Amino acid sequence: MSSAENSPSGKTILLAEPRGYCAGVDRAVETVEKALEKHGAPVYVRKEIVHNRHVVETLTDRGAVFVDETDEVPEGALVVFSAHGVSPAVHDSAASRNLRTIDATCPLVTKVHQEAKRFARDDYDILLIGHEGHEEVEGTAGEAPEHVQLVDGPESVDGVTVRDESKVIWLSQTTLSVDETMQTVSRLREKFPLLNDPPSDDICYATQNRQVAVKAMAPKCDLVIVVGSQNSSNSVRLVEVALQAGAKASYLIDYAREMDLAWLEGVQTVGVTSGASVPEVLVRGVLEVLQANGFDGVEKVTTAEETLTFALPRELRPARAT
Repeated sequence: MSSAENSPSGKTILLAEPRGYCAGVDRAVETVEKALEKHGAPVYVRKEIVHNRHVVETLTDRGAVFVDETDEVPEGALVVFSAHGVSPAVHDSAASRNLRTIDATCPLVTKVHQEAKRFARDDYDILLIGHEGHEEVEGTAGEAPEHVQLVDGPESVDGVTVRDESKVIWLSQTTLSVDETMQTVSRLREKFPLLNDPPSDDICYATQNRQVAVKAMAPKCDLVIVVGSQNSSNSVRLVEVALQAGAKASYLIDYAREMDLAWLEGVQTVGVTSGASVPEVLVRGVLEVLQANGFDGVEKVTTAEETLTFALPRELRPARAT
């Protein structure tokens, strides 16, 4: 791609790297695609496989049927659990209906589930930092409901009570803003000085990497466009991070057609990124609109290289040659 120096108009696009699909999303989407190839339509999926409109619509066209709960799935049918994870109660409900299940939970979410179970066994109070109603939070809390309290941001810390201040640990939803999470942890630690940290960082590497790239880019941008869906926690966070890091304006859109060309008035530098559940084709659409409107220089802002991949669920892995 050309660099900013080659831009005749001086209007430049800064393109964040990394952006778009993370390893967990890639695995989850491929899980549904492979299940359709192997078993044929319909393949039922509990909740959105990932929080992206385009992905859900594309898979629906191929024969995936998205449902809210397992009781909407015909007895004995095949159901895929989304990347966000499910509670043990959902597994039990599926078993009671004789459903065949494939679990596409992101391995990084599964790690947080295991932490919740481990600390519940040791009778800790678990303070789960996350957004109320988010599927991932419901799944994690469901592992140990009697031990988990949700802490939805720094302002909710005042309402937290624990049984034993020496046995308290915090965990977090994987798709939060790193900065806001640490603000919440700081407030919790003021209240509970013996608060334990999780054994390893819960916020997903891809969420952090995308936020770091936006922070590097945003101070130079008149406008940052984040491609992603409104119900995608990590995409919404990228808009917040862009504005906090110095972008003059930032908008979240699913498709290039949602761009308002009035946003570009008086703008010289536009930053572009996308959430972790966004296919690259949607970013290309935004770049085409910008280039058609005089933004002819493209400069990459690279802050990390991502190489992580996750194996498919075992039900879909190719049989080993004997």
